[in-house]
Formats: sequence, C-alpha cells, structure tokens
Amino acid sequence: MKTMRLFPLELRRLLQSRLTWLMVALTVLSPVLGLVLYKPATSTTMLSMYLANPAIAGGVAGAILFGLLTIFELDRACRSRVDILTDAVVSPLTTALTRLLALLTAAVLTVGLTMLVWLPISAGLIGAVFTGANYVLAYLLFLGLALPLGILAAAAAYQFTRRADLSIVLFIAFCALSLTVWAAEWQLCWLNPCVWALSDDFSNLRVFRSVAWMRFTWLLALAGVWTISYLCIRQYGKGVFGSLARSARRLYRPVIALALLACSGAAYAAQPFIDHSNPDLTVMSFYEIPYAEGVTFVRRTAQVFPDTDAGTVTGRASYQFRNASGQEQSISFGINPGYAISNVKANGADVPFTVSDYQEYNEALLEVTIPAEEEVELTMEYSDFPQESLPTMQGGKELSREYLCLENSALSPRVMNVLPGEAGYPAEIEITLPENMLAIPFGSSEAEVVAEHGDGTRTWRYEHNGAGGILYAGDYIREDIEAGGMTIEFYYGRKHQAVMEAAKAVDAVKEVVDYCTEHYGPLSFGTGETLKLIQSRVAGGGYATTGASLLDEADFTAANLSNAEKGGGSGEVMIHELVHQWWGLGNMFDTSDSTSPWSAEGLTVYTTYRIVKELYGEDYAQEHYVDQWQKAVDDYYLNFYVRNPEYLEMLPEQVQLAISNSLSQVRQYNEMPLKIWKAEQLVGGEEAMDQILHDLFNRELDPMYPYLTYEEFLSACALTEEDLNLG
Repeated sequence: MKTMRLFPLELRRLLQSRLTWLMVALTVLSPVLGLVLYKPATSTTMLSMYLANPAIAGGVAGAILFGLLTIFELDRACRSRVDILTDAVVSPLTTALTRLLALLTAAVLTVGLTMLVWLPISAGLIGAVFTGANYVLAYLLFLGLALPLGILAAAAAYQFTRRADLSIVLFIAFCALSLTVWAAEWQLCWLNPCVWALSDDFSNLRVFRSVAWMRFTWLLALAGVWTISYLCIRQYGKGVFGSLARSARRLYRPVIALALLACSGAAYAAQPFIDHSNPDLTVMSFYEIPYAEGVTFVRRTAQVFPDTDAGTVTGRASYQFRNASGQEQSISFGINPGYAISNVKANGADVPFTVSDYQEYNEALLEVTIPAEEEVELTMEYSDFPQESLPTMQGGKELSREYLCLENSALSPRVMNVLPGEAGYPAEIEITLPENMLAIPFGSSEAEVVAEHGDGTRTWRYEHNGAGGILYAGDYIREDIEAGGMTIEFYYGRKHQAVMEAAKAVDAVKEVVDYCTEHYGPLSFGTGETLKLIQSRVAGGGYATTGASLLDEADFTAANLSNAEKGGGSGEVMIHELVHQWWGLGNMFDTSDSTSPWSAEGLTVYTTYRIVKELYGEDYAQEHYVDQWQKAVDDYYLNFYVRNPEYLEMLPEQVQLAISNSLSQVRQYNEMPLKIWKAEQLVGGEEAMDQILHDLFNRELDPMYPYLTYEEFLSACALTEEDLNLG
C-alpha cells in the first residue's frame, strides 16, 4: 500500500526533472536514425524503409536512453549522500519498486508521444500502402516494448552492483551484445528485433507474432533478473549476500523470481516459429532414403483448413498405395516440423508411426508402417503452426486473411520413398479460405470454387501431379491479358492497386510479353496457352515453374518504381522488372562474383531500352538511357576509389562494402548495358543483336552449370572483352 501512495509523488518528481524530458525528447526524435543511419530491415518495401527501420532504431535508442536514465535516478540518493536518511524513512525495497513503476510509466507516456509525432510523418512517407494496424503494431512491438526491457536491465545492473559507473558498463555491454554477437539470433537480440522486411501489400502478422514472442520471453527473463536484484538491495548495513538472505525470508519473493525465469526458459524452448533444420545446406540425407520395395503411388487427396486468425493449419490427407511386395513396408514422408501428426490409419486400422527429431530443409521425417495388403489407403491428420527454417528471413509462412503460401510439406505431408505409378503422383487438393481470398496453385493447375459456406468461407479444389506442390492464396486482383500468343493471368495484391495502376502495370505486361516473345522466344515455363504472373509477399526473389512465375512485391514498391537506374518512370521500371522473366528467370546468371558487371541486370536494362525505344522513339531512349549510361560510366571511371583501389582497402570494412556495392551497381546497371549497346553496333545493328540474344535464350543448357556467362555472350557476338572496352 505504501508503494501506491508514494508512486504519484515519485512520478511527479520524475516528470519535473529536466534530464527526464531530455531523454523523452531524444527518444521521440530517435526514429529518424532509421531513415538515415541504422537500417536493419534490408528490403525495399515502403513499410520496411519507413516503418520498420525507424521503429527499430527508435527502440534501440530509446531503450539505451531510458536505461541510462534509470541508472541516474537509482543512483540519485547515493550520489547526493542522503541514502542513509532516505533508507531510514522508507524501506529501500519500497523505494526501488516505486521508482521502477514511475520509470515504466514515463516510458509508456514517451511511447504514446512518439507514436503521435511519427503518425503523420510515417503516413506521408509510406503513402498508399499505409495502414493504422501495421503502424500501431510496429511501434508498440519494435519501439514500445524495448523501453521496459532497457529499464529492467539497467535497474537490475545497478541493484546488483550499487555503482553507477559499473552499472553503465554492464548495461552498455548487454546492449552491444544484442547489436553484434546476437544480431542474427532472433530470440537473443532483445534490443533490435530480427526483422528483414515488412510487406506493403499483405499482412505482417507472422513477423509481429515472432517479435512479440521474443519481447515476451525477454520481459519474463529480465523481470526475473530484476526480482533477484531486488532481493540484493542493501539494507540494515548488510552486504549483497546478507541482504539477499534477509529479503528471501519472505518465500514468495524468490518463488516469483524463479517462476519468471522458468517461464522465460519455457517460452524460449517452446517457440513455434523456427524449426531446427540442419544448417548445412549441402546435406540432403532425405533424398538418400531407399524406395520402399514393391510399393507404387496411386493417388493423394488432401483437405486443408487454414485458421487465418490464429495462423495455424489443420488438414486431412489420404494416400493410396499399391504394395506388391507381400510384406509390411515403411513409407517416409516429409512434414513441416511445426505440425503434429495424429490419427494415422491404414485401411481403417491404426498403424505405427514415428517422427524424427532430425530436420532438413524445413522438413521432419515421418515414417509410417503400412500392412502387407496389396491395396492400401493411408490416412492421417495434421495440425498446428507451420514453422520456418530461416530466422533472419521470417515471414515466408505468413498465414492470414490477406495472404498465405503453403509449400510442399506445409500443404500436406510429402511422400519421399514411393515410386510413381502409371499416372505419376496425381493429387486432388481442397482448401477452405475466407471468401475474399483467391486460391492460386503455383503451376498449370486451375482452382475452382466447389462450395460456399455460411460462415463467410469458400472451398476451392484443384488437381495436381507431384509429390509436393505450392499453393498461394490472398486478397488478389486478377487481370487477364492477351499477349505473346497466350493468356497472362496477372495477380497482384489489392492494396497495391493504386501503385499498379499508376505504373500502368497491365500495359507493361502486354508490351514486355509481346516484345520479348517476338524477339527472344516464349518463356520455357509457360504452358503455351496460359501463364500466371503472381505477386508474392516480399520474399527476397522470384522463381518459376511450368505455367506460373512469381514476382516479388519488393520489385514493385513505389520506391523501386521510381528507381532512375531501371527506367525513366514507374511504367518503365515495371517493364524492367517484367523483363527479368526472360533475363534472370528464363535464363539464369551466376551471382557468386558480386564485383562482375555481368549479371541479369545488364541484359534487362538493355532490353528495357529497346522496348522503350520502340514505344517512345529513338530520341527519348537516347536521352533517358544511353546518355544516362554514358554519364554514369564517365563518373565511374573518374571515381577516386576506382582510380586508387589501394585506398579503398584502407577504409573500415563496412565503409568498403557500402562503396563497393555502389560501384558494383553502376557497373551492372550502366556499364554493362552500355557494353551490350556497343556490341550491338559492332555486330551489325539491332536485328543482328536480336538474333544473337534469341539464340542465347534458346540455347541448350548444361544441367551442371545452367548459367548464361559473359564468355558465351562474347563468343556469340564474335567479340573479345577488349572490343567492348569503354575507356
């Protein structure tokens, strides 16, 4: 009760301090660091650049500032040498608890003030894809919960040591540990949450949930450590251990501390987000499992029920096998490590099964023993939270009312050691989704609605042939475009509609597909009649298969569509990104040498120039492309570090990397297309270059090294590297 009476007095005193208001002001201003200095979210989505980075930077700075304020406040009486008097009036335990509550309250007020100040700034910077839900969750989780953690850590350090200087050293070391050694460990980086991207067009619940779990785990841990340090507060002239022994006489105090630490440990161990896959990606032991003797695959069916509110999946799968061996056989499946398997039956009878602890490529090994009968129908149920395998790239398993992607064993258990039957691996998949979502099988299959339910959901069904399979679903807009002799099904997020319309996306798709199909040939992953172009949630890149190709949303953000290196306007950047379907996906490039100018970007920029020349005329293309390339290359060759590379090696590693990346970008986006343009003049003009590129695009691939190399390009042009020198 005394704490509650003293709390308003302590809070009023704290808020009358100039130092407090200085820390509050600096915290309110600190998100600006995420715009100019500290940018942990590396994606180019608008929410990554203008929400995640400011909120994380503000959380880092705010936690450090409030931690230092905490040490200063706790040391006030000792520094003024009145601690003996104050301890005689009020128990030091009561004083510590009261000050902690006052500091936490000040932190809450600061977070509210920061969110009010940055709301209009963030909305203006982010633009059309800004939403209040993303803003509130990002600032509360990335910034808001960092301040209490800083206060608890600093208070614990001071209560253990009773020295301001040593407390500051310990607290700063603890912060530095999070920013350096633990930076890539998503559960350990308590100060700077491991967030690489936030999606503009779809939800971010998966990322927010993982950050909330990490914050909750650390709140429990630091609250437990603070409680132990609370028991160590000096009283009655005793030292740290004597005070601990006296304070622990009330048994509930150490019990609370141990309970908090135990709950923190349990939360750390029980996290549902990340699996424990073998980090060595060269190991592929699941592919070495011998095939079950005499067993062939007949058919697979699955009914999948995502819970878009909880982010979980429940499903039932049925597999029909033909067992000609006359013996029991062990069938191996790959399952998502987050799923629990239950109710496994063969021909209606329970059969034994095991799930291994070993995980590989985001799969655990499920082994089921089927009976010796010739025809076997194996059924099983699976449910829970699908896990990911890359903690630094979280978000791929996003599952909400706006978006989901279920890949292979996350869609249904993937059979691994059964040979295909006469029809291969035929499958029929049904998935029940909210009525606003479109189901899009990644491939040539087409999903159709087979049932509408009274709860606002619909069941989709499609057929597929393969042991795995990928399904996208989301709040998509679909545009059907006739181009290149086929129908392009173009899917993009509803939130992105304004940006896509401003970039004239539909026109760009038609122009690119018509031009590239005519000049280079149709895409090898088209069916000949249809091709799905699907905008995915930010994923770090795209990929393709027969009948479908993925477009990463980061390629179509407002910031990227204004990138002058890719085009003179948003429509031209849209053309650039779509050309990557030919140069980048249709033909791959080895990216192991980041210093080389030869990459997909060179041919993509050159092709964009040719399309723009055809659309807007030679003068426009010369001014906005060739002249710009030449200017950038001239500046590049005059660059101090290009002419004096030995000085670049003397700079700090981080500065070297930033300069090298900038120079590499000039070489890929300007020098290489200029060299290709020069090659065009040397080989006899545009028609000759088109024929060369057509032959390269349709060349026979070496499966061991399927990349288009600079040497192949030079050989096709009958040129040498020296012929294309620009100096």
